[in-house]
This record gives sequence, C-alpha cells and structure tokens, in this order.
Amino acid sequence: MNDFTIKDHNHNLRYNLAHEFFWGFGVAFHTLYAVVPLFLRELSAPEYIVVSTAGVFSIAIAIPTLFSAALGRNLKNIKRSVIMVHCIILAVSFMMGFTFTIIEPNIVDKAWKTYLTYFILYAFSIGIIVPIWTDFLNQGTLRSHRGRFFGLGFAFNSLGSLVGGIALNYLLSSSIEFPRNFGIGFFILFFSLMMGTILFFPFRIKEKKKSEKHLSVGQFISDTLEIVREHQNFQKYLFSRIFYSACLPGMGLYAVYCQDKFNFALSEAGVFTVLTVTCAAISSYFAGKIGDRYGHINSMLLAYVGHLIAALIAKFAWGMYGVYMIFIAIGIGQGAFMPSAMNLIYDFSSKRDTKTYMALIDSILAPFVLFYMVLIGWLVKRGNYELSLNILVVSLLIGVLIMFFIVEDPKNEKMI
Repeated sequence: MNDFTIKDHNHNLRYNLAHEFFWGFGVAFHTLYAVVPLFLRELSAPEYIVVSTAGVFSIAIAIPTLFSAALGRNLKNIKRSVIMVHCIILAVSFMMGFTFTIIEPNIVDKAWKTYLTYFILYAFSIGIIVPIWTDFLNQGTLRSHRGRFFGLGFAFNSLGSLVGGIALNYLLSSSIEFPRNFGIGFFILFFSLMMGTILFFPFRIKEKKKSEKHLSVGQFISDTLEIVREHQNFQKYLFSRIFYSACLPGMGLYAVYCQDKFNFALSEAGVFTVLTVTCAAISSYFAGKIGDRYGHINSMLLAYVGHLIAALIAKFAWGMYGVYMIFIAIGIGQGAFMPSAMNLIYDFSSKRDTKTYMALIDSILAPFVLFYMVLIGWLVKRGNYELSLNILVVSLLIGVLIMFFIVEDPKNEKMI
C-alpha cells in the first residue's frame, strides 16, 4: 500500500464509525458529567472529591502522555501498538464491573476509594492510549478530509452514547440494587470497548518511509523543548486552553449543585446522558464541517461557548428545565471539542510529530487543571457554590476572548 487513497480513507472511515459507536455506547455508562460524580456521591465520597472528578481525570491522563509519546516515536507497527495499549483500559473496566457486580458491596471496604482508584487507572490508561491513537489515525486518514472524518466519527460516538444513555436510564430505574446496577454498566463499558478495539484490525495504514531513523530520548526532549520555545501561535492556543480548563471541575459541579437544589432522582443521569450526547452528535458533525471550511479555530470556539453557556445556566438555574439546558450546552461543547481539538493537533504539528503535540497539551495544562480542581473543591467544601460558578464563568469568557482575538488558525501560520 504505497499510495494511500481516498478509497483507503473511506474504508477506514466506515470502520471508525462503528468503532466510535461502540465506544460511545460503553462510555454512556461512565460519563464524567453525570455517572461518575453521582456514583461517587452514592458511595458517600466527600463532596470535594465528587466535584473534582473531571479534573482528576484530566491530570491522570496527562501523567503518562509524554512518556507514551516518547516511546511511540519508534514504533514499527502502529496498528498492533494501538490495539495492545487498548488492552490496558479493557482490563481496568473489567475489574470495575467485577468489583461492583460480583463482589458483595459489604466486602469492599471504603467502596468510594476502591472506585476512585479504578477511575484514576482508567484515566491513566487513556493517557497511554491517546498519543499512539493520534498517530494511528494520522497514518489512516487523508489530511484534506480529516474534518469530516472526525466530525462524523464523534457524531457516531454520540449516537452510541444516546442509545447507551437510554439503556442507562432503564438500568438505573430497574429493581437492581445499588451498586450492582452501576457495576453492570461497567461490564457493558468493558464489552463495548472490546468490540471497538477489535474494529481496529481491518484499518489500512499508510506505509512509513524506510529512511526514517531511530529517534533517541535525547532527540525527543530537544524537539519538545524547541516546540515549547519557538512555536508562538501554539503557545497562544495553550494560553486559551488554560482558561478553558475551568470547564472540567464544572462538569462535576453542575450535577451535584443541581441535585442539592432540585433533589432529582439518580435515574436522571440517564436523561442527562441522552440530552448531552444528542446535542454532541449534532455539534460534532457541524464542527467538522465548519472546521474544514472556515478553520478549526472557529469550530473550537463553538466548544468554548457551549461550556460558557452551561456555566451561565447553572448560575441562574430555575428548575429542571434549566438543568436539562445545562446538559444540552455541555453536549454542544463536548461535541465540538473533540473533532476541533484533534484537527488542530494535526494542523499545529504539520510535518512534525503529532504525538508530541498531543502529549504537550495534556502535560502543560495539567497543573492548571489541578489549580482549578483544588480551588473549586475547596470552595465547594466550604459551601460556596456561587463563587465557584462565578470563577467558571469568568475563566471561560477569558478563554473565548483569547481564542477569538489572539490565536491564529494554524493553517495560515508560518512554519517554525
């Protein structure tokens, strides 16, 4: 396969749509914005832990990314590698299901700590996967069609989550006792991720040039430092993403804050998932189209604005319709984010190593995610929800302004 054609690209697109559907279906049973915080709360975890889950998730992802990117630069068989690293998350999700379904809940001492450990390992495994998966898709797509590829892919991910959200609502409304109802959901997560991983086998991959040399760790560090020092537009993008990080503790905060305020049933997590993923599917598709036509900076703005609106609605929530609107806005933000972020990585990296750019973003943003997580967690522990929401609104607004006025579309910038 010396020439990677549009036929090969479309072949991969079909299998990627099925992969994303299974992944989305499974993740509906483990959503950061509803299932995880509400599950931890039911396990009697401290409130500041509950609202910090999205931040913990982001930091745990960031820890192994640079290490994974460094090791991944010399991989010979990218398809085999991406399948192997997915086996890590399969093992973790299986143990989550086994612990909360098969083992008697009373045997699990301090159950929230047990689950939190699994949750961190789950995020850590994604941090190992992401740089290699990014390079895998780079070698399996045509640059000119990537916006549509990711837009459709994440739309199917959201479609899978829509079906999963309906199933989740049924599961949590059933007579199955807690926490076995969630444990069954974790088993569904495991089987869905396994099916999604199997679908990588038929992918067609571009043939690497034989002249490529083995790259040492020293060269990796040197190349990474050069990007950090000299790629000014990428620095501006990271600056905007620092303020965008505020949305992460927000996703844990909204469900808890609104449950306190309106005392809704736990099964509402399924409704929230359905609303979020429906809007995410629509947003993802249009973000891909907007990015291909007008630049992925503009589609990324849709993600920023979606989360800003969610924070504003949470601040002035007037009832359950307002709560539903929060998750609709989160869906718009989440749906637009992934296709835009992935395409911006490829645009920023151009002919350089995409894994390094992906790893740099997660690693550089991790301390700021930690800052927001600790700050919001501390305020929530003191019962100061209003100030927490004000901080989220102001931070996201600053992020929007920086992205709109300062960051240049990487397709138009000069090579560093």
